[in-house]
Amino acid sequence: MTIEEFKTYIDQQKRPEGIDTVLLALWEVKSGNWGQAHRIVQNESSRMAARVHAYLHRVEGDEANAGYWYSCAGVSVAKNRPDEEWEEIVNDLLSRLP
Repeated sequence: MTIEEFKTYIDQQKRPEGIDTVLLALWEVKSGNWGQAHRIVQNESSRMAARVHAYLHRVEGDEANAGYWYSCAGVSVAKNRPDEEWEEIVNDLLSRLP
């Protein structure tokens, strides 16, 4: 799946089938469901889930909490625009799909 195809699912408000939960959290936040996205990543323990968790707190404006989660993810605090970070994470996750 390409990022363009993924964005089409958002535009159509249709959940994509067969994606992992962390990618689903990114779909949820772009679909206007920050709380659902947060619940998803809160229940995951991977570094990528921590990265998305950091992104969500960054979007929320909670920089201190975001910083904690970036640290858990083992990545530097993002300096780019949140939309650019979202695309970067989505592309990373999509590249791992079979």
